[in-house]
Amino acid sequence: MNIGQSLKMATKSIFSNVGRSILTMLGVIIGLAAVIILVSYAQGQNIAMQAYYDSMGTNTINVSAYTWRSGTDITQMLYDYCLGLDGVAGVTPNGQVNVTISYESKTLSNNDWNTMTTVYLGSDQYGKCNDFTIAKGRELSYLDCKRLNKVCVLGSATADELFSFADPIGKTITLNGTPFLVVGVYQSKAAGLNTGTGDDGQWIKDEIKRKDRMVLIPYTMTRYFNNNESISDYVVRAKTKDDIKDVMANLRSYLSTIISQDSGWSDVSAPSDWQDSQNEATAMQQRFLGGIAAISLLVGGIGIMNIMLVTVTERTREIGIRKAIGAERRSIIIQFLIEAAMICGIGGIFGIIVGYIGTLIVCKLSFGAIMFPSVGITFGAAAISIILGIIFGMYPAIKASGLQPVVALRAE
Repeated sequence: MNIGQSLKMATKSIFSNVGRSILTMLGVIIGLAAVIILVSYAQGQNIAMQAYYDSMGTNTINVSAYTWRSGTDITQMLYDYCLGLDGVAGVTPNGQVNVTISYESKTLSNNDWNTMTTVYLGSDQYGKCNDFTIAKGRELSYLDCKRLNKVCVLGSATADELFSFADPIGKTITLNGTPFLVVGVYQSKAAGLNTGTGDDGQWIKDEIKRKDRMVLIPYTMTRYFNNNESISDYVVRAKTKDDIKDVMANLRSYLSTIISQDSGWSDVSAPSDWQDSQNEATAMQQRFLGGIAAISLLVGGIGIMNIMLVTVTERTREIGIRKAIGAERRSIIIQFLIEAAMICGIGGIFGIIVGYIGTLIVCKLSFGAIMFPSVGITFGAAAISIILGIIFGMYPAIKASGLQPVVALRAE
């Protein structure tokens, strides 16, 4: 018997009892769909987290440094040192002050964490270091910081809250009653962002949108705010991702020379370290979710084995006749393996379809994005479905081929 005849017989056997075949395929359909949906969900979660880390700035290094030794200007020393390093693209203070922000009759409330506006103390390189792009006006300049110019740059959300549809450039806002001229507005980091209504997606969306609720003023304004307290937080941007480790090592070495343990403290870290940890956690989650879904495939495979054993029992006389007229054991094994593979293959096709639909729904609700399972997952799912049929169809096929013709012909 050739392969074509085996395919015809397998097709006839499957469609002769459609109800039983569908129920047999159901385990494979559910299992494959679960694998595709859960793995795709983990990938979507990773993409959403990547968007969050990108919003923090690419290739950035966070530096915390403080000394209580008088006469030590860490800001200027760090600024001069960083700009002398080959791997550094920019450096800025990243201080914060708690002030009341007003424009005419509008006053922004800082009582609610989700809607509060943060006032940052930064340099002319603040936008470069934190991946902010000017939408209107200009950035802070070096002279603004040196001359203590009372100017500011607004985040997009702050500009909308204070000015609605009016152009903020050239307008004056007050910080604790001190007037500041608006010279620029940053583009929104959340522009076009839609991470869905799920808990994970909503949290990431809120965190990114919070970065647009900000006001940037020259770091030298500590003389007017915060009781002239020294800034202790800085952001350094490396030119490339490969430069981050070398720059961090140089910064740690330099800070240890200017700040001793008994005169202050310092710390150097990079968001990319957290990102690497998050990627590892996501990979573990994918494997865990895939393992859970694989249990459904195992149950489906056992169901296929059970049905194939029933099929062998039902077709015992047919097997006996074929062996009596000279059918080889190999041809009988191939026939039953083809039938099992066809059941799993058809179930796999429907499982992939259900998985695609489920992925679209789950990722749209969770992350607000239209996502399709990757090509690797799709082909992997198709291969798994066929392999599953071969593996779980092997025992019934071997059992069928091992029947003795005389015993098989006696079966009722």
